[in-house]
Amino acid sequence: MTPEEISQRLELLRVEHRDLDAAIIALGAATVPDQLQLARLKKKKLRLRDEIAWCEDQLVPDIIA
Repeated sequence: MTPEEISQRLELLRVEHRDLDAAIIALGAATVPDQLQLARLKKKKLRLRDEIAWCEDQLVPDIIA
């Protein structure tokens, strides 16, 4: 992947991460929240965070101190 493609993917992942955060908050605010659905959304959010971290690592060059 080129740096431009990684940057585009990173932006899409960040938007999806924010959307999931909003969905988790909304679902948790329900009178009887669906615990299974909440757990699935949180797990997906963690996977997105890991992929975001990977993309950021690819864009920042390693500097040997």
